[in-house]
Amino acid sequence: MEESGLRTILFYKFVEIENPEKFVKKHLKLCQELLLLGRVLVSEEGINGSVSGTNAKIEKYKLNLKSDKRFSDIVFKEDRVIEIPFTKMKVKLRPEIVTFGKKVDLKNTGKYLPPEKLKKMYEGGEEFVILDARNDYEYKVGRFKNAIHLDIKNFRDFPEALRKIENLKDKKIVTYCTGGIRCEKATAYMKENGFKEVMQIKDGIINYGKTFPDTYWEGKCFVFDKRLISKLNSDDKPISNCEVCSKPSDLTRNCRNVNCDKLLVECLDCQKELNGCCSKECLIEFRVQSMEKALRKQGRRVPA
Repeated sequence: MEESGLRTILFYKFVEIENPEKFVKKHLKLCQELLLLGRVLVSEEGINGSVSGTNAKIEKYKLNLKSDKRFSDIVFKEDRVIEIPFTKMKVKLRPEIVTFGKKVDLKNTGKYLPPEKLKKMYEGGEEFVILDARNDYEYKVGRFKNAIHLDIKNFRDFPEALRKIENLKDKKIVTYCTGGIRCEKATAYMKENGFKEVMQIKDGIINYGKTFPDTYWEGKCFVFDKRLISKLNSDDKPISNCEVCSKPSDLTRNCRNVNCDKLLVECLDCQKELNGCCSKECLIEFRVQSMEKALRKQGRRVPA
């Protein structure tokens, strides 16, 4: 009898994949046979994905992937979920498995820092800079204590934004991201550009949060699926504020106005008042869009 619990796993591996087009087709077939939902990116540089399904199906998927010697040491970050946070299964071919836009030597990345070592550094009052390598909207809802951020909206902006902290090149810097993949490229680039002592938290925020909850992680963790945020600590108190009314909130959503689609933190009251839009202007535009959609469904003419 199959286990009924549900799980989501996050994983990546930088490894040469010859004929990635063939790999994509075969991998999609595997995921479909296992009735998994999620998103997997494949390129010549490796694999990066997150899939969700029953515990039994996820275990079969993990065993299948690890049976390939290229992925025998791949690390899975896991989360129990109440419902599957994806609506489709996509396996896509990409130029990069995480978009950075700069060639880096992935054999020269920052040293891995185990969660227990980071905890000791905090507890011992050690002097270090902790750098968030994620996007601004991720940083808003959760971050490590005293973390700094480069105010980037996309990871490909990281190299240019790094100029903001050139004065820290001689400091001990610890980087982090959700599962670790962005730090692989970020730390390699930093070392190539004169940062002397650069580390990355091993397996990212999720690994630390599972190992040492209620310590030095503040808020929740942004995730790239329907949940948008994942709880790591026992405390549900948000560290961010609604971008409409400024009340404490970490509820994250996209504006319903398709021409805006802004990702924002918006409390329930404001979501109700603005029907899921980010402003009154977007609400008006959304209502027009809804009216036009209804007219088209009825086969009626949309006003110019």
